[in-house]
Amino acid sequence: MAETPLEMTSRLRRKLETRKIKARKWSDYYEGNHPLKFASPEFRAQAGSLFDGFSDNWSAVIPDAMIERMNPLGFRLEDGTPDKAAARAWKNSECDVEIGHALLESLISGRSHALVWKPDGTNTEITFESDSQAIVEYVPGRRNVRRAGFKCWRDGDLEISTLFLPDMVYRWQRKISGDGQWTERTAGLRRSESAHFPNPIGLVPLVELQNRGRLNMAPVSEIKKVVPLQNGVNTLWVLTFAAADSVALPARAVTGMDRPVREILDELGEVIGEEDLPIGRFRSDRLLWLEKPGAAIGEFSAADITQFGVIIDRLVDHISAQTRTPSHYLVGRMANVGVDAFSQNEAGLVAKVKRTHKQAGASLRELMRIEALAAGEPKRAEALRMGEVIWRDPQFRSDSQYADALTKLKAINIPDEALWEFIPGATPEMIERWKKMRDDQAAAIVGGSLGSLFGPKPDPAEEAGAEPTAEAA
Repeated sequence: MAETPLEMTSRLRRKLETRKIKARKWSDYYEGNHPLKFASPEFRAQAGSLFDGFSDNWSAVIPDAMIERMNPLGFRLEDGTPDKAAARAWKNSECDVEIGHALLESLISGRSHALVWKPDGTNTEITFESDSQAIVEYVPGRRNVRRAGFKCWRDGDLEISTLFLPDMVYRWQRKISGDGQWTERTAGLRRSESAHFPNPIGLVPLVELQNRGRLNMAPVSEIKKVVPLQNGVNTLWVLTFAAADSVALPARAVTGMDRPVREILDELGEVIGEEDLPIGRFRSDRLLWLEKPGAAIGEFSAADITQFGVIIDRLVDHISAQTRTPSHYLVGRMANVGVDAFSQNEAGLVAKVKRTHKQAGASLRELMRIEALAAGEPKRAEALRMGEVIWRDPQFRSDSQYADALTKLKAINIPDEALWEFIPGATPEMIERWKKMRDDQAAAIVGGSLGSLFGPKPDPAEEAGAEPTAEAA
């Protein structure tokens, strides 16, 4: 029996709640909210809540090192020309800013989502959603064909959801403190507006931005493999602090002498007993006396806690190797290193980012294809399907390195337009402006108007021998 839209809404809402638990876990590790692991029960009983909230957070460095190299600059159509309409739609929805948040969320949680819609029926809008608020379901056996999209959020005491199917859109609401039953949405809608209506785009407008997706596995967070090592680093630091507090300084011991005591007197001044004197005051006041014959002083040497640091460094090295994050991102040990060695140290990170570019680029092409369909441009949508995303070069180089490389490429007759694309941050709009400026310069040279290239322009009336105009005078 076919599943009804209401049943699908309830099922996807439960699935979303399960995903939200994992998303919260990875987000907590990214923010530095780590539980203390691997500590013995005896240590926990002694330390109590002393180290609550402490973390030496390496989990945030891994996705941060990647996201600063993931900057989409534009889109090319199938014939290689920049898509100016896609660039306008991209900036109109402020995607040049929001895409950074969405890609970072996919690195942390394993996935994020992008939605194309026309909220007012005229202007296309692109928004990005977190893994805890949206979900995409695929057709069984066809992992690239979206069957449904679901978005859910809270508004006051209401939980609001939208179910996107290829042919219909269903909008629901329910009270958070109620019986949990979904009803047709009325919140935020006009009286004449229907809660359910045909999908004007004709396909599911919600796209999943996956990180490290696999054929038969769910997308993976970049933080997942860091968590065990991160827990070990935190525990070793806590043990280091505890050791520094108790055994990092030399300690004296008195042998052959009774423990110092004081007499207990009653109201009449008669001695009725004795009690041990607290020795904490003696230690803080640096006081010590020996009255009993045979008493001697011994000393416990300070413990060597530097080995804790050695093990912590080894764990950080493992984090660097397993995540392909350059060592200078983690510990900053590189100094006076040549350019070639520096580039080689970053080669693993650059390769990982380029692989992520391919997977994220496929999702972004699909996103802009939907935008073109929503804008009523099916030919452009098909050209975007076979096009590509223009990314900023993930390999960081100095200006002199870029200049040297471009000069050598120019020597083998690479066209200027192709060379400009290698310049970091050069968008298609910037390249178009450079082309126009070059063409204007060439036209001035051919026309013999070299003065137009430099300084103020001469007055045309003066060149013709006429009286200067009032403005020129």
